[in-house]
Amino acid sequence: MVPVWNPTVANLTLMAFGSSAPEIFISVIETVTTLGRTPGELGPSTIVGSAAFNFLMISAASIYAVNEITDTRTKEEFESDGTPKGVKKINDVGVFAITTTWSVLAYIWLFVVLRDKQVTMVEGVLTFTFFWILLIMAYVADCCRAKKIKELEI
Repeated sequence: MVPVWNPTVANLTLMAFGSSAPEIFISVIETVTTLGRTPGELGPSTIVGSAAFNFLMISAASIYAVNEITDTRTKEEFESDGTPKGVKKINDVGVFAITTTWSVLAYIWLFVVLRDKQVTMVEGVLTFTFFWILLIMAYVADCCRAKKIKELEI
């Protein structure tokens, strides 16, 4: 039986949408109110600026927040995974590598799409397709990791 809830897919969809909802709604409102006319720059500028800010600030805060004082693991826990106190270990390197690669590709794709200052229907459809490819790749990597862990426990 296939599980209904997958934390990796939830993080890539629900958390991303929740943190970007204001920018998405601003863009949709601007698009709807300017139908038939040249759209303004509020929506795209807000989305691009917010994405860059979130990407850099969340990364910085996450790195800064990890230290010996905030590490709540027991002595047995940090000795079992081989990392010293105050150091966090990425348990799922496959999903991490996939999302990191797609993040870099997303910024490159954004540059390519906005080079001519317009987004075509094909570019929009490709962007939406890339999102689903990312989700599928991350889900498969997460399932493979879970299967390996389950096999090791048996």
